[in-house]
Amino acid sequence: MQFCDECGSMMVSVDGEMTCRDDACGATSERDEELAARFESTEEQTDDEVIETVEGAEFEGKPTATDVVCDGCGHDEAWYTIKQTASADEPPTRFFKCKECSSRWRGYN
Repeated sequence: MQFCDECGSMMVSVDGEMTCRDDACGATSERDEELAARFESTEEQTDDEVIETVEGAEFEGKPTATDVVCDGCGHDEAWYTIKQTASADEPPTRFFKCKECSSRWRGYN
């Protein structure tokens, strides 16, 4: 991994040149081939591993929670996904979608 000398952000390889990920900075530098040789590339993440938490996300088929009550309709079943939204020492956030009225909310532990 290579970091920007200007702002410290992580750099990415674009056409054989390292470019700062911070659009405001935009610094570029030569790729450090010796550094790159020490790391192994892995396969890209598949969509199966992505946790959808945006408005258009498909919750159907995700795990079901029965320990919640929807504020919209009072139904006691909802699909949910889990995402780490705070630091690693904090519990993850659960995002819910009511099976009855499709209302969405988040739950903090």
